[in-house]
Amino acid sequence: MKKITIIATVALMSFATNTYAQAKTIVGVASGNENFSTLVTAVQAAELVETLNGEGPFTVFAPTNEAFDKLPEGTVAGLLKPESKDALTGVLTYHVVAGEYDAQSVIKAIEDNNGNFQAKTVQGGEIVLSISDGNVLLTDEKGNTSTVIMADVDAS
Repeated sequence: MKKITIIATVALMSFATNTYAQAKTIVGVASGNENFSTLVTAVQAAELVETLNGEGPFTVFAPTNEAFDKLPEGTVAGLLKPESKDALTGVLTYHVVAGEYDAQSVIKAIEDNNGNFQAKTVQGGEIVLSISDGNVLLTDEKGNTSTVIMADVDAS
């Protein structure tokens, strides 16, 4: 059975799912936490549920509802439209990294790489992980920074 690690972030981009009974899948775990309701909705709209429940392992930097709320007005609604499925898929897969990265391995990778660990996303972009004031930060290619607020949430 594959393993997915979820790392919650307060990000500037989004990802979502709806309520599922599969409690230990990524969608099931996210569905069980009201802070990820927008993410669940987005994952469903992008038809990524099966992909995320498929072969892994994956690490998901899962944006919270608060992160979605920071986007310009209308952005989430626009991304959730059927004609925006490709754009939404790109946004969501930008938050997924192949491989299993728990908090300890992320911190070690940051320390081993002079304070910045670059990770390639499933979407093809890169995110940079760093530490500031004891917090793990995630910086996207546009320079937007989010803080990891919850780590080591396991799903299969």
